[in-house]
Parts: sequence; structure tokens; C-alpha cells
Amino acid sequence: MPAQPQGSILMISLHGYVAATPELGKPDTGGQVVFVLELAKRFARLGYKVDVLTRQFEDQPVQDVVNANLSVWRIPFGGKSFIRKEDMHDHINDFVNNTLAAIRKRNLKYDVVNSHYWDAGASGQKIAEELQIPHIHTPHSLGWWKQRDMQGAKNAGEAGSLRLKERIRKEFTLYRSCDHVICTSEQQVDLIEEQYKLPREHMTMIPPGIDESRFTPVPPSHLDDVRAKLKMKETDIYVVGRAAHNKGYDLIIKALPHLRKLQSKARLVLAAGGNSKQDKKLIAKWKTMAQDAGVARHVKWLGYIADEDLADYYRAPGVFALPSRYEPFGMTAVEAMSCGTPTVLTIHGGLHEQVEFGKHALVADPKRPEEFAAMLSLPLQYPRLRDTLVVEGARFARRTFGWTGIARRTLSVFDHFKGRYTELQPEEALA
Repeated sequence: MPAQPQGSILMISLHGYVAATPELGKPDTGGQVVFVLELAKRFARLGYKVDVLTRQFEDQPVQDVVNANLSVWRIPFGGKSFIRKEDMHDHINDFVNNTLAAIRKRNLKYDVVNSHYWDAGASGQKIAEELQIPHIHTPHSLGWWKQRDMQGAKNAGEAGSLRLKERIRKEFTLYRSCDHVICTSEQQVDLIEEQYKLPREHMTMIPPGIDESRFTPVPPSHLDDVRAKLKMKETDIYVVGRAAHNKGYDLIIKALPHLRKLQSKARLVLAAGGNSKQDKKLIAKWKTMAQDAGVARHVKWLGYIADEDLADYYRAPGVFALPSRYEPFGMTAVEAMSCGTPTVLTIHGGLHEQVEFGKHALVADPKRPEEFAAMLSLPLQYPRLRDTLVVEGARFARRTFGWTGIARRTLSVFDHFKGRYTELQPEEALA
């Protein structure tokens, strides 16, 4: 007979195109989707039964079966069209009702709900309360931080469309309602304590992980082949992510004229994945900015990077850059470091606090273009520093952020709360 699962976990991640093989770069489909799926795979590998619950829309199937212990299960609500994450909470009650009906129809039992991002958190709390099981929430990003960042934005309409006041109020309630909050950086812990007034004992910091078997360095001869195939050079600076204001594509374009004064052959390779009209509008704006700055011919624009090519694109450049205005963690930077590529990190996020400057990575403020350009130039200028970052950065990333270790740490939090509500029967709850 097959072994019984060690437990059953319901993970909720609502926005974007969540799938067994996600289409990264589509609207609202980026690092969080990778995070949830990789964590779920490790839970399943460790012997737990896992359902990743998300929204069904367009022509998506009800279920993707990943393996015997893991499936992506889609619940229809809000119609057939894509809904951006800022508006997802308008439909939360429908999602909760449809989910509970489906769970009871299938007679499913779970030990814990683990929600990701605040839209899933608000619905996950209601589901956990109905099922009388613990709810552990992972924020990924904070409304307060994004609101602070957007205060200086020229486009006030964009800031208003994010509905940040609503989000912050609901985050405040969520953090007090769920059983525990798992933060992805110490900076996030500090901000939730300071701005949302949640005591530290209600939080645990566990960073995101990487697929350490996939994101690896390669021998020099292999690296030469990769660069030839992708038409990239050791003087290229690579950035990958969604086409979003907070990712800082405009900031690194502003740094490029300063960088070229230091490194005349430097070029930006920007993989800004985006399919929506808003994404394309942003990319067109950035291209105009590069033209106005006189550096357009030194910027290579890439669109969506296929999942199977991600590791090679991390390996090929001379430097990987994370120029975000705000980055809760920075998984792309960890993946690049794991591939042996010197990396320059934004100071506006949690990852930079965990690295040793000059050994694992370099850090700078992308809002200061000359400063960021100087850091980008250092690995290109000094071979000894580059070699240190290549070796020590990869060693640090792989040892610190391997997904299996991250999963074990997360399960220890779940186990602490497991069974908390088993003594409370439905009839007692109504008494």
C-alpha cells in the first residue's frame, strides 16, 4: 500500500496565471508564482498532500496534476476575463463560497491553510475559519511600502489605481486575524511591526528559495557557448522581470550614460515580460527615455524568456542587476547569484541585508544613477572582485536558499499550529 501523507496543506495564490508550468511574464505572473509552486513541490516531496488553489478564468482547466501529492486546483469566480491583483478582492466572497462548496462536495480535509499575498490572505482567513484549521499567511509585499514608494510618483493616477488605502486596511485586519505571518526578509518583519503594529512573536522570517539543481554555474567553455547562442557578452548588464514601475527599468536606463563613461562597451539587456496594454505602454515609455538619453542603441530589449532558458540568461551577462524601487526579496537576484553571475542589488528590499558586500554581491541605490552605475562597473573593471563574487555569491545563494531547506523551515511553523482548533467542534462554536 502507498504511504499515507504526513499531512494535507491548502495553499492559496489567486492572481496571475498559476499553473503546473506557469507562463512567467504574463500579467501578475512572476516571482510569487515561482515561489508558491517550488514550495509546494518540496512539501509534496517531503510526503505532504498539497493542493494549490487559484482562480479559473479564460480557457484554463479545472486542475493540473503535478504528481501524486500535488495539484493546481482552479475555482471559477469573477467571470472568464483576467482580473488584475489590485481588483481581485472585489470578488473574494464568491471565491470563498465556491471554494467551501467544492471542498465539502469532495469531502476534503486539510491541516492548514497557507495563503500568499493579501488577496489570497483575506479569502484564506475566511476559509480557515469555516474549516476550523490554522491559517499561515505570507505577504510577499506590503501595501504600506508600495504607498510610500508611490508618493513621489509623477503618475498620481497610477498610484490611485492600486487602491493602496483599501489594501493597507485589509492587510492590518488580516495580520491580526491569521494565526501567524511568514515574512520573506527581516526588513519586512520590521515594517510590519512598525507600520502595522503586529508584535514580532506573531511573525517568522523565512526567505524564498531557489532550485539549486537547476540554477548552477557552468564551466568556461560551456559559458562561451551560452553567450554565443544568446548573443550576449561579458560586458552586458542583464535585468529580468515584469514590466512594472517598481522594477526600476527606468532607473537603470538613467544609470547607463554614467556606466558607459566608466565602461565604454557596457550594454543593457532588459527582459521586461509583459503582454497587457499597460505593459506595452510602459515599455514604449522606457524606450523613449533611452532614446532621449542617447543610449537607445546600447539597450537590447527582450520580451518573455521561456522557462527552460532562464538559467542560461542568468549565466550569460557580465553582471546581473536588480534595480527595483521596491523588492520584498529579489528571487531573480538569488537565481543569478546561484548561476555564478556577479550581482548588484537594490538597497530597497530585504535581500541586501543578508549578503556580505563585496563578497556575495554588491549593493547600491538605483535612485542614485551615478552610484548604481559605479557598482555595475566594478565587476567589469576588476577581475579579482568579479571572481570573488562569482564563487562566493553562488556558494552563498545555494547554501542559504535551497528550496528543500526552506520547505522544512516552513513546515516547522505549520506543525507548531497544527491541531490548534481540533477540540472546537462546530456545535460548540455556535454555543
